[in-house]
Amino acid sequence: MGFVSTILGLCGFGVGISTGITLGYYFFIYFQSSDVEDPTVRPLVEQENESLQRLLHEIPFWIKNPDFDRIDWLNKFLQLMWPYLDKAICKTAKNIVTPIIAEHIPKYKIESMEFEVLTLGSLPPTFQGMKVYSTDEKELIMEPFLKWAGNPNVVIAVKAFGLKATVQVVDLQVFGQPRVTLKPLVPSFPCFAKIVVSLMQKPHVDFGLKLVGADLMSIPGLYRFVQEIIKDQVSSMYLWPKTLEVQILEPTTAMKKPVGILHVNVLKAMKLRKKDLLGASDPYVKLKLTESKAPSKKTTVRHKNLNPEWNEEFSMVIKDPETQASELFVYDWEQIGKHNKMGMNVVPLKELTPDEPKLMTLDVLKNMNPNDAQNDKLHGQIVVELTYRPFKGDDLPKDFDNSGAIQKAPEGTPPGGGVLVVTIHEAQDVEGKHHINPYTRIIFKGEERKTTQVKKSRDPRWEEGFTFMLDEPPSNDKLHVEVLSTSTRTGLLHPKVH
Repeated sequence: MGFVSTILGLCGFGVGISTGITLGYYFFIYFQSSDVEDPTVRPLVEQENESLQRLLHEIPFWIKNPDFDRIDWLNKFLQLMWPYLDKAICKTAKNIVTPIIAEHIPKYKIESMEFEVLTLGSLPPTFQGMKVYSTDEKELIMEPFLKWAGNPNVVIAVKAFGLKATVQVVDLQVFGQPRVTLKPLVPSFPCFAKIVVSLMQKPHVDFGLKLVGADLMSIPGLYRFVQEIIKDQVSSMYLWPKTLEVQILEPTTAMKKPVGILHVNVLKAMKLRKKDLLGASDPYVKLKLTESKAPSKKTTVRHKNLNPEWNEEFSMVIKDPETQASELFVYDWEQIGKHNKMGMNVVPLKELTPDEPKLMTLDVLKNMNPNDAQNDKLHGQIVVELTYRPFKGDDLPKDFDNSGAIQKAPEGTPPGGGVLVVTIHEAQDVEGKHHINPYTRIIFKGEERKTTQVKKSRDPRWEEGFTFMLDEPPSNDKLHVEVLSTSTRTGLLHPKVH
């Protein structure tokens, strides 16, 4: 009987449980409480004050402030690029934070502090809006409002008094409004020389700290103490007007301003090849700098001479000696028709020692292709003396970003001479009689320069610079500047824009 009772009890228990679950599911699905109502949706203006206070922090910044623009496209971009930005940002953060930590830890008797693990997690920050300022300076100012509730994994190893502890940062939240300034704007990619960042108000920073698996922020009073220390430290370093500057390009390279002068003395040529029918040539040399819009320089023509001597000097303005080169072309002058090219050679400026004259005997090559069989034949030689005189450190203005700063000419410049730098920025409200394709022409002491042509624009912007060599102060000289327009159709010319 005992065995049968046990079996019946188990069966009854199973039947009861099954029946109860079935009935409970039935009542849950098919019976709803009559006092449950759909939520009421009301405009913000109809909300109570307490409700508005709770919702205020969740409302996007571009709704509360009409000066801020909506930038959902940027949030989408961050979401797609975040795995790659994570690595790049962590690497940059290490480079910036490491020297700052090394500077401050001696105050707290800490021997070392370094990152063991640094990753920003899988959740990117979001921008609630952005305000862009328009200024007359060569800069771009942006103020984004940033919110980030991320899942980073930051492990910091701290060593003090011979003991080592590992601290992990978790559940990081950052709300802030930084001001990001890109300046100066330059014609070299990425089109700005440095990034300047400052905070317009104290940021909100919230996070957890784990030491040996325990949450340190659960200790009474420690959470608020750490929060205030972080806010004060960050504010003391980056709260406006204090800034964090990240250099992107070297100022001289970015601004493409003169850094020196190249003096070229064309001495002579030897054993040039015959080009004329009567068994001679009429050679002259043309000099040009690579990556320069300045017109080429030419020697005089030596008629019927295969071993001409010139001993003529030329000066050219240098903007980047690491990449620029001096090109020398030898031509045979023709009274009628195109002049015949006899040969050429190129001297990279990085091969020149500053302030030291270098006498060079160069082969006259057909072209600069080392695999061309024509270069194996003798086309003659040319003897030149090149001297690169860079601007001295004392000659450069301290504030190189100031476009109005004046540079001094280097040693070797003729007494009273120097370099005249002319920058064409923009024109406004120009109007042509037949078309509007403006460009600017500059004439100074017989030398002419031209900007690029901007098609179909009444407010063209060029930001192009030109240099003129000076043998003496231009106190009595005039600079002629005019805005012209040419038709894009061949054969039609309507010169001046009014």
